Amino acid sequence: MGVDGMFDYFRQHRILLAPMAGVSDEAFRALCREQGADLAFTEMVSAKGLSYANEKTRHLLALAPGEDQVAVQLFGHEPDTMAAQAAWIEQEMGESLAYLDVNMGCPARKIVSKGDGSALMKEPELAASIVRAVASAVEHPVTVKFRRGWALGDETAPAFARRMEDAGACAVAVHGRFAEQLYRGSADWDVVARVKEAVDVPVIGNGDVRSGADAVALTARTGCDAVMIARGAEGNPWVFAQAKAALAGVPKPPAPDARERIAMARRHARLLARREGKNIVRMRKHAMWYLAGLPGAAAARAKINACVSVEDFDRVFDELLAFLGGHEQEG
Repeated sequence: MGVDGMFDYFRQHRILLAPMAGVSDEAFRALCREQGADLAFTEMVSAKGLSYANEKTRHLLALAPGEDQVAVQLFGHEPDTMAAQAAWIEQEMGESLAYLDVNMGCPARKIVSKGDGSALMKEPELAASIVRAVASAVEHPVTVKFRRGWALGDETAPAFARRMEDAGACAVAVHGRFAEQLYRGSADWDVVARVKEAVDVPVIGNGDVRSGADAVALTARTGCDAVMIARGAEGNPWVFAQAKAALAGVPKPPAPDARERIAMARRHARLLARREGKNIVRMRKHAMWYLAGLPGAAAARAKINACVSVEDFDRVFDELLAFLGGHEQEG
């Protein structure tokens, strides 16, 4: 699929779930796809981990229930390793792979300290050589996700995007914060528009999309070809249904009530158990996100942080439902 094919692809896949370490696993992807995400990304996959035949890393590539295709995001800083593992992923996944993305946006210290993620924005020559190597090693499209720039106030994204395009990237995704900002402050959507002007490949806008109205505003303001939602989907897979309706210009679906939020959290826990087994401690953060702002949720925090199994979470959810029933009677 060339660049023209990618423009067509994003006309059909306008709303994407971002790659999020520890979040966008099979369980969460299944719920987001069900709610209207056109495509989801795996958690970011370590090229080095794959090269060591790390089963935990390979596990990240499994499709979610009901998922026909998934995009895979690879991170690393060694062109040969990245190319070899991209080729392995392509061979392993076949038609279930939508495309490969190279992570040049993650600002986490443990990633950038090794020269991976957004640290590559400081090394545009190396970044371009990685993209060239990966694009030469696979037949699937290769995209790159990066930030506004590395240093606070030093916007390099438009020039960086051009270099990635020249190196063979078929599309780019831009997050509107500098790496040094981490997730502080607000995403600057105007940089997405400047990248859109700078390149001739599709541009995906990302950063602070938390509602259908945000998806419409980002698209209108930047002309981006697709919208990528990350933290706005945490505890809120319904954001995809809202974004889909808003972009289509149809009435937005009603927001989930407290009972629907608890029911979704319960389903999420079961999907996670199907993948992880009895120990689903990673559900704790998801449960907190689903229940944020609900009556009784603050008091349930300590109990959630002690949950390990589906049964543990069910007990907390049952208590919250009972509390809600009493709360409504009092009201």
